[in-house]
Amino acid sequence: MDLNFTREEEEFRLKVRAFLEENIPKSGLGDGREGNQDKAWLERAKAWQRKLYEAGYVALAWPKEFGGQAMDPVRQSIVNDELVRAKAPYLIGSSGLGMLGPTLISWGTEEQKKRYLPKILTAEEIWCQGYSEPGSGSDLASLRTRAETVGDEFVVNGQKVWTSGAQYSDMMFCLVRTDPEAPKHRGISYILINMHTPGITVRPLVQMTGDRGFNEVFFDNVRVPRKNLVGKLNEGWIVANATLFHERNMLGSASGSEQRFNRLLALAKSVNRGGRPLTKDPVFRQRLADLEIKVQAMRLHAMRQLTDQIRGRNPGIEAMINKLVGTELNHDLATAAMEAMGDCSMLARDDERALDKGYWPYEWMFSLGLVIGGGTSHIQKNIIAERGLKMPKSR
Repeated sequence: MDLNFTREEEEFRLKVRAFLEENIPKSGLGDGREGNQDKAWLERAKAWQRKLYEAGYVALAWPKEFGGQAMDPVRQSIVNDELVRAKAPYLIGSSGLGMLGPTLISWGTEEQKKRYLPKILTAEEIWCQGYSEPGSGSDLASLRTRAETVGDEFVVNGQKVWTSGAQYSDMMFCLVRTDPEAPKHRGISYILINMHTPGITVRPLVQMTGDRGFNEVFFDNVRVPRKNLVGKLNEGWIVANATLFHERNMLGSASGSEQRFNRLLALAKSVNRGGRPLTKDPVFRQRLADLEIKVQAMRLHAMRQLTDQIRGRNPGIEAMINKLVGTELNHDLATAAMEAMGDCSMLARDDERALDKGYWPYEWMFSLGLVIGGGTSHIQKNIIAERGLKMPKSR
């Protein structure tokens, strides 16, 4: 296995790096997690994604007819790595770019592709995900939001929860129950809902970080055109799983873990314990070594996935592994940082005494949510065991 990039790929990396050094917005767009954004923030965030797209660095692997460049996955991987390395602002359209877009390319009608994909790329329309409901989290197929067919429309009633970015989204890709008499996995449909439709109410939820990134969304006789159905009626579970595959890959980013480890290492060098840097403490050094081994294993796993993509191989359960290992690793990195800081780990980001600008307490709380979101670790382990290792199903 050759783990090196070609000369052309390295030249492309330097080109991307130079663009980011010159063009990353200087004003604080943050990482998009806070959910406390105003209209001015939203416009700046859209302008940043649009600038990146116009430079040719968004959705490089998408087909040209839908605004992409039909490049191999290596180029997109390089762009993703450089965005993380440069601490570039969060892309406001990430749910559309990373989850819905690839799903529509595979499952959407030609009309849907032409209508929605260009506006995903330019951030003209921002998307959110309508999956989880009260009582339907890990067991997503038990969802109860109903969509009844009335003429050429669906009439939607119900509730979604933990909907990231719903407060500023224009559209939602949503799972609804269209046949309440069918077995729970077979009566679900995948539809696209305009968030400005009458009957939709969005209520922000305050997280333990103090932010309002998640939301409750209520539907009261919301009318949705039948042409917004993706895939076949009552067979949305298949389409939903395609989207979940892309979501889990997003949540388990190897590049992000590597950057967090480097930040943890810098913190350990700056913290003294017993009159010496924490990196000289044999116990903590061993912990750093264990974490770096996991980070490098994630990096190599990502490269194996990239090889599979290039060769057109079926990805199998790799997305579940990414999600399981990546999210738990990020929480472990934050936990190690919290222990390294001792009493200072309790200081919030707005406290001038906080170490590393209060990054780690926030990261510790936020990363815990990602262990749950997109399918809990217990659910991922069951899927890996049953589908990947062919073990008997749990009872």
